Amino acid sequence: MSHAQFDEAAREALSTCVKEIETRTDAELVLVIRARSGSYRQADYLFAALLAVAGLIFLLFSPFNFHPTWVLIDVVLLFVLGTFLSSRSNTIRRLLTSKMVRAGAVRTSASAMFYEAGIANTHNETGILVYLSLLERRLEVLADRGVLKAVPSLEWNEQLFELHEAGRRGDAKLLEDALHALSGLLAKHLPARGENPNELSDAPRFALT
Repeated sequence: MSHAQFDEAAREALSTCVKEIETRTDAELVLVIRARSGSYRQADYLFAALLAVAGLIFLLFSPFNFHPTWVLIDVVLLFVLGTFLSSRSNTIRRLLTSKMVRAGAVRTSASAMFYEAGIANTHNETGILVYLSLLERRLEVLADRGVLKAVPSLEWNEQLFELHEAGRRGDAKLLEDALHALSGLLAKHLPARGENPNELSDAPRFALT
Protein backbone atom coordinates (compact mmCIF):
# COMPACT_ATOMS: atom_id res chain seq x y z
CA MET A 1 0.00 0.00 0.00
CA SER A 2 1.60 3.24 -1.12
CA HIS A 3 1.21 6.59 0.57
CA ALA A 4 1.07 7.99 -2.97
CA GLN A 5 -2.56 6.85 -2.96
CA PHE A 6 -3.17 9.76 -0.61
CA ASP A 7 -1.45 12.53 -2.54
CA GLU A 8 -2.45 16.20 -2.34
CA ALA A 9 -5.36 15.76 -4.76
CA ALA A 10 -6.74 12.80 -2.80
CA ARG A 11 -6.42 14.66 0.48
CA GLU A 12 -8.27 17.65 -0.95
CA ALA A 13 -11.06 15.41 -2.25
CA LEU A 14 -11.41 13.69 1.13
CA SER A 15 -11.42 17.05 2.93
CA THR A 16 -14.22 18.28 0.66
CA CYS A 17 -16.12 15.04 1.24
CA VAL A 18 -15.99 15.43 5.03
CA LYS A 19 -17.16 19.05 4.80
CA GLU A 20 -20.12 17.96 2.67
CA ILE A 21 -21.03 15.30 5.22
CA GLU A 22 -21.06 17.93 7.97
CA THR A 23 -23.55 20.04 6.00
CA ARG A 24 -25.97 17.14 5.50
CA THR A 25 -26.08 15.61 8.96
CA ASP A 26 -25.96 16.45 12.64
CA ALA A 27 -23.32 13.75 13.10
CA GLU A 28 -19.79 14.99 13.82
CA LEU A 29 -17.37 13.02 11.63
CA VAL A 30 -13.60 13.02 12.09
CA LEU A 31 -11.40 11.34 9.47
CA VAL A 32 -7.89 10.29 10.51
CA ILE A 33 -5.38 8.66 8.14
CA ARG A 34 -2.05 7.57 9.61
CA ALA A 35 1.02 5.88 8.19
CA ARG A 36 1.05 3.38 11.07
CA SER A 37 -0.42 2.81 14.53
CA GLY A 38 2.62 1.32 16.27
CA SER A 39 6.39 1.68 16.31
CA TYR A 40 7.00 -1.97 15.25
CA ARG A 41 10.52 -1.84 16.66
CA GLN A 42 10.23 -5.51 17.55
CA ALA A 43 9.90 -6.29 13.83
CA ASP A 44 12.87 -4.07 13.01
CA TYR A 45 15.07 -5.80 15.58
CA LEU A 46 13.91 -9.27 14.51
CA PHE A 47 14.77 -8.57 10.89
CA ALA A 48 18.11 -7.08 11.97
CA ALA A 49 18.90 -10.16 14.05
CA LEU A 50 18.03 -12.50 11.17
CA LEU A 51 20.24 -10.52 8.81
CA ALA A 52 23.09 -10.45 11.31
CA VAL A 53 22.84 -14.22 11.94
CA ALA A 54 22.80 -14.90 8.19
CA GLY A 55 25.90 -12.75 7.82
CA LEU A 56 27.62 -14.52 10.71
CA ILE A 57 26.91 -17.93 9.20
CA PHE A 58 28.35 -16.79 5.89
CA LEU A 59 31.50 -15.45 7.55
CA LEU A 60 32.01 -18.60 9.65
CA PHE A 61 31.58 -21.03 6.77
CA SER A 62 33.09 -18.93 4.02
CA PRO A 63 36.19 -20.36 2.30
CA PHE A 64 37.82 -16.98 2.93
CA ASN A 65 39.55 -16.14 6.19
CA PHE A 66 38.32 -13.17 8.19
CA HIS A 67 39.94 -11.65 11.26
CA PRO A 68 37.71 -12.11 14.35
CA THR A 69 37.56 -8.35 14.83
CA TRP A 70 36.12 -7.88 11.36
CA VAL A 71 33.60 -10.64 11.98
CA LEU A 72 32.29 -8.74 15.00
CA ILE A 73 32.24 -5.43 13.13
CA ASP A 74 30.44 -6.95 10.14
CA VAL A 75 27.77 -8.55 12.33
CA VAL A 76 27.13 -5.27 14.15
CA LEU A 77 26.92 -3.37 10.85
CA LEU A 78 24.50 -5.92 9.45
CA PHE A 79 22.29 -5.52 12.53
CA VAL A 80 22.27 -1.73 12.11
CA LEU A 81 21.54 -2.10 8.39
CA GLY A 82 18.72 -4.54 9.06
CA THR A 83 17.12 -2.18 11.57
CA PHE A 84 17.29 0.66 9.08
CA LEU A 85 15.87 -1.35 6.18
CA SER A 86 12.96 -2.68 8.21
CA SER A 87 12.12 0.79 9.58
CA ARG A 88 11.69 1.94 5.96
CA SER A 89 9.66 -1.04 4.77
CA ASN A 90 5.99 -1.64 5.56
CA THR A 91 6.27 -5.00 3.80
CA ILE A 92 8.99 -6.28 6.16
CA ARG A 93 7.12 -5.04 9.21
CA ARG A 94 3.92 -6.76 8.08
CA LEU A 95 5.74 -10.03 7.39
CA LEU A 96 7.35 -10.06 10.83
CA THR A 97 4.27 -9.19 12.89
CA SER A 98 1.06 -11.12 13.35
CA LYS A 99 -2.30 -9.92 12.08
CA MET A 100 -3.52 -9.90 15.68
CA VAL A 101 -0.73 -7.58 16.79
CA ARG A 102 -1.38 -5.17 13.94
CA ALA A 103 -5.13 -5.18 14.53
CA GLY A 104 -4.59 -4.55 18.23
CA ALA A 105 -2.33 -1.60 17.52
CA VAL A 106 -4.94 0.00 15.27
CA ARG A 107 -7.82 -0.58 17.70
CA THR A 108 -5.82 0.86 20.59
CA SER A 109 -4.77 3.93 18.64
CA ALA A 110 -8.27 4.53 17.29
CA SER A 111 -9.84 4.17 20.75
CA ALA A 112 -7.36 6.64 22.22
CA MET A 113 -8.05 9.11 19.40
CA PHE A 114 -11.82 8.78 19.92
CA TYR A 115 -11.52 10.10 23.46
CA GLU A 116 -8.49 12.37 23.22
CA ALA A 117 -9.90 14.29 20.24
CA GLY A 118 -13.19 14.87 22.05
CA ILE A 119 -15.21 12.76 19.61
CA ALA A 120 -16.79 10.94 22.55
CA ASN A 121 -17.84 14.20 24.19
CA THR A 122 -20.17 15.85 21.68
CA HIS A 123 -23.35 17.30 23.19
CA ASN A 124 -25.75 14.97 21.38
CA GLU A 125 -23.40 11.96 21.38
CA THR A 126 -23.17 11.97 17.59
CA GLY A 127 -19.40 11.78 17.12
CA ILE A 128 -17.94 9.37 14.53
CA LEU A 129 -14.29 8.49 14.02
CA VAL A 130 -13.14 6.96 10.73
CA TYR A 131 -9.56 5.89 11.37
CA LEU A 132 -7.38 4.39 8.64
CA SER A 133 -3.89 3.03 9.33
CA LEU A 134 -1.95 2.31 6.15
CA LEU A 135 0.81 -0.04 7.29
CA GLU A 136 -1.71 -2.38 8.89
CA ARG A 137 -4.18 -2.04 6.00
CA ARG A 138 -6.94 -1.64 8.54
CA LEU A 139 -9.79 0.81 9.07
CA GLU A 140 -11.71 1.29 12.32
CA VAL A 141 -15.00 3.14 12.73
CA LEU A 142 -16.05 4.24 16.21
CA ALA A 143 -19.45 5.87 16.65
CA ASP A 144 -21.09 7.36 19.73
CA ARG A 145 -24.43 6.24 21.13
CA GLY A 146 -26.48 8.89 19.37
CA VAL A 147 -25.43 7.60 15.97
CA LEU A 148 -25.93 3.93 16.81
CA LYS A 149 -29.42 4.67 18.17
CA ALA A 150 -30.47 6.67 15.12
CA VAL A 151 -29.12 4.41 12.35
CA PRO A 152 -30.60 0.90 11.94
CA SER A 153 -27.94 -1.68 12.71
CA LEU A 154 -28.33 -3.55 9.40
CA GLU A 155 -27.79 -0.42 7.30
CA TRP A 156 -24.93 0.66 9.55
CA ASN A 157 -23.15 -2.68 9.26
CA GLU A 158 -23.54 -2.70 5.48
CA GLN A 159 -21.89 0.71 5.34
CA LEU A 160 -19.11 -0.43 7.66
CA PHE A 161 -18.33 -3.28 5.26
CA GLU A 162 -17.73 -0.81 2.43
CA LEU A 163 -15.52 1.36 4.62
CA HIS A 164 -13.50 -1.60 5.85
CA GLU A 165 -13.00 -2.83 2.28
CA ALA A 166 -11.70 0.60 1.24
CA GLY A 167 -9.34 0.54 4.20
CA ARG A 168 -8.11 -2.98 3.43
CA ARG A 169 -7.25 -1.96 -0.11
CA GLY A 170 -5.82 1.41 0.90
CA ASP A 171 -7.58 3.08 -2.01
CA ALA A 172 -8.28 6.80 -1.57
CA LYS A 173 -11.02 6.83 -4.23
CA LEU A 174 -12.79 3.83 -2.69
CA LEU A 175 -12.62 5.54 0.70
CA GLU A 176 -14.08 8.73 -0.77
CA ASP A 177 -16.94 6.75 -2.37
CA ALA A 178 -17.62 4.90 0.89
CA LEU A 179 -17.71 8.19 2.78
CA HIS A 180 -20.20 9.62 0.28
CA ALA A 181 -22.40 6.56 0.87
CA LEU A 182 -22.05 7.05 4.61
CA SER A 183 -23.09 10.68 4.11
CA GLY A 184 -26.34 9.56 2.53
CA LEU A 185 -27.05 7.13 5.35
CA LEU A 186 -26.39 9.74 8.02
CA ALA A 187 -28.43 12.38 6.19
CA LYS A 188 -31.35 9.96 6.11
CA HIS A 189 -31.35 9.09 9.80
CA LEU A 190 -29.51 12.08 11.36
CA PRO A 191 -30.33 14.99 9.05
CA ALA A 192 -28.92 18.43 9.71
CA ARG A 193 -31.52 20.43 11.66
CA GLY A 194 -29.53 23.60 12.19
CA GLU A 195 -29.67 23.19 15.95
CA ASN A 196 -26.46 21.21 16.47
CA PRO A 197 -23.29 23.35 16.63
CA ASN A 198 -20.16 22.17 14.83
CA GLU A 199 -18.13 21.00 17.83
CA LEU A 200 -15.26 19.28 16.03
CA SER A 201 -12.93 20.37 13.25
CA ASP A 202 -14.07 19.29 9.79
CA ALA A 203 -10.49 19.02 8.47
CA PRO A 204 -9.25 15.41 8.11
CA ARG A 205 -6.10 14.61 9.99
CA PHE A 206 -3.27 13.15 7.92
CA ALA A 207 -0.09 11.75 9.49
CA LEU A 208 1.65 9.93 6.65
CA THR A 209 5.30 10.21 7.71
